[in-house]
Amino acid sequence: MDVSDDLIVSANDAKQVRTAGVDSFPAGVGADTLTLIDAAVRPPRVLATIEVATSIVGPPQAVAIAPDGALAVVSATNRYDAARRELVFENHLQVVDVRSRPPVVTAKIDVGHHPQGLAFNRTGTLLLAATNGGTVAVLAVEGARMRLVDRLLVSSGRLAGVSFTPDGRSALVAQRDEQGVAVLEVDGSNVVDSGERVSTGVAPYALDVDAQGKWAVVGNVGLAGLGGGAATRKGVLVGDADSFTLIDISRRPFRAVQHATVPSIPEGVAISPDGRWIVALCMDGSNLPAGNPARRERGRLQLFRIVDDHAERVSDLPAGESAQGVVFTADSRFVLAQFYVERRIALFDVNGGALVDTGTRIVVPGGPASLRAMPR
Repeated sequence: MDVSDDLIVSANDAKQVRTAGVDSFPAGVGADTLTLIDAAVRPPRVLATIEVATSIVGPPQAVAIAPDGALAVVSATNRYDAARRELVFENHLQVVDVRSRPPVVTAKIDVGHHPQGLAFNRTGTLLLAATNGGTVAVLAVEGARMRLVDRLLVSSGRLAGVSFTPDGRSALVAQRDEQGVAVLEVDGSNVVDSGERVSTGVAPYALDVDAQGKWAVVGNVGLAGLGGGAATRKGVLVGDADSFTLIDISRRPFRAVQHATVPSIPEGVAISPDGRWIVALCMDGSNLPAGNPARRERGRLQLFRIVDDHAERVSDLPAGESAQGVVFTADSRFVLAQFYVERRIALFDVNGGALVDTGTRIVVPGGPASLRAMPR
């Protein structure tokens, strides 16, 4: 397989079909898949698609690819039990040998709890998996193999997105239920909770850092992102505005410098590798059923420019229905956005701050649910 310097992976959920805000699990829809995309060319091209298990349930960062493009990892594994009419959440990661022809799942690693957000460090020696059990699974990468070395307890609630800082000495993990971002210290394969916390909005979810080591961003999906008893008490949601948090990671302690308002449920957020731009991919009511007064046919993609120590919105375009993950290309010039219901990945041109929908669509065999690029 060709080796690109800008590989992006999309995990696609075929079994959970969403129609006008209502989910169903029809028979005969095909397998969940992993799609490998070369984003160094225009338009981006699909290199391979293989069967895996994944889910739309959870933050859209349940997939990762190593910096050398040799391995991919898929989490959020679940299956639908038709007899019981419920999803069964599983506790393993799937390791994919990307350079095999065709790519193939080579291992399944039990991490003790249902894994969600994933992140490789920049040297490709370590993978972190945030879980619904409040733990961060620490895995050593040894050539084509991965080995579980620790399960670090961080929270009494669910964790969501996770990302390393570029120097690899710290990592940030979103505390979906307890709120805030936890800061982890990393020394080789030894990962510990520093005890440091960063303020966020309600239900921090997807999390990204720039390649310069200056900024991190976390999307806060609000009451819709809370689980357990809070989920049953929140009542009917009607598309309230939510937020993202801009975090200064240039010096310790890390600190939030801005909470910026965006449309409801910023499912995917990303910061450009050059640290100039933030995108928020928001459902904006497109996840709600007919009859809800906030129901909309499409979500929104908003672009922000980082100026000094804050982000300013500069562009706003229609996006897909129940849209999921979003990433920048390595050159910071384009954005790939997952449109779940349409089963498409859309390409947008940053265009100096005047966002343009290029019309390019990458077709995938399922609802694209998680999206990540190689570590930058």
